[in-house]
Amino acid sequence: MNRPQAIDEYRARYARWLATLFALFSASVVVAVVSLGVGSTSISFESVAIAVARRTPIISELVKSIEVSGVEEVIVVEYRLPRVVLGWFVGASLAAAGALFQGIFRNPMADPYVIGVSAGAGLGAAVSILLGLSLAPGVSATPVIAFAFALATVYVVYNIARVGSTAPPTTLLLSGIAVSIFLSSLIMFLEVVAGERLHAIVFWLMGGLWAASWSDVYATAPLFLAGLLVSMLYARDLNIMLFGEESASYLGVEVEHVRRVLVAAASLMTAAAVSVSGLIGFVGLIVPHLTRLAVGPDHRVLVPASALVGASLVMSCDAVARVAYAPGELPVGLITALAGAPFFIYLLKRKKGEYAL
Repeated sequence: MNRPQAIDEYRARYARWLATLFALFSASVVVAVVSLGVGSTSISFESVAIAVARRTPIISELVKSIEVSGVEEVIVVEYRLPRVVLGWFVGASLAAAGALFQGIFRNPMADPYVIGVSAGAGLGAAVSILLGLSLAPGVSATPVIAFAFALATVYVVYNIARVGSTAPPTTLLLSGIAVSIFLSSLIMFLEVVAGERLHAIVFWLMGGLWAASWSDVYATAPLFLAGLLVSMLYARDLNIMLFGEESASYLGVEVEHVRRVLVAAASLMTAAAVSVSGLIGFVGLIVPHLTRLAVGPDHRVLVPASALVGASLVMSCDAVARVAYAPGELPVGLITALAGAPFFIYLLKRKKGEYAL
């Protein structure tokens, strides 16, 4: 292939990637808009659009004369909008982290919880709920404590797995599993002694977005964007590492440095999501796997595409959670597990061994 042909192919590939990402982003916006109207109180698309527009500074003047129910506007803007936006960032964080972990471990069965992030966050949340910790009157400390425990767990797991100056993927994986089991046993112990706070601990561990607020969004969004930026900067190196660490070293990749940075980025995104939503499982496992079938294994497009698919999935599951048990509400983690596990088993049986990394 001559140079002009190579350049044309390169441009065509990037054009396809941009088109794919734009389509996935558009789909996530559609899912978000639909989710704003779904719940125990159904709200029309027109009312949703007007309610959001009336609170948007740039276009509020254009729609201020249009009448909309005050109750519906409050429901959409004050309750559902921060919840939907938070669901977008939680799903995107978990799915992007899953794509990174699967690439780092070269195993499509890996997920964001594989090195103990979820167990650490769960233990931190259980401790906070049991002790009734708060940052200020009426402001729970649970998200902050969960986030701190999650990052501390990653630090402990990495140091346990480290052999000299490196942390081999297999050792890191096994260390994460061992620490997760240990922390899960501590969580079960806290549940036993929780007394009247048992319900709050169990409900948080199931995962959900019912307590979403704009402060949660502001806390999660920068961490997701930072993790995504780092993953894109090292995506090419991660692609090379898929061919083996020895080959990557020969090609000039600092394997241990790249692994350390990407594990930190993926753990940061996971901890940020888990700290505000509880344990919403399966997103980081199934979304990158399915996205890989559609866009291929190149992490330059796989990571952002997985983030967009994960965002749509969590928002969709949250919408289902609001209506499936109305006027009550199911945990989002329950919906993702019920929807994801059977479908993933079906894929494994149908495409057995076909999509290994």
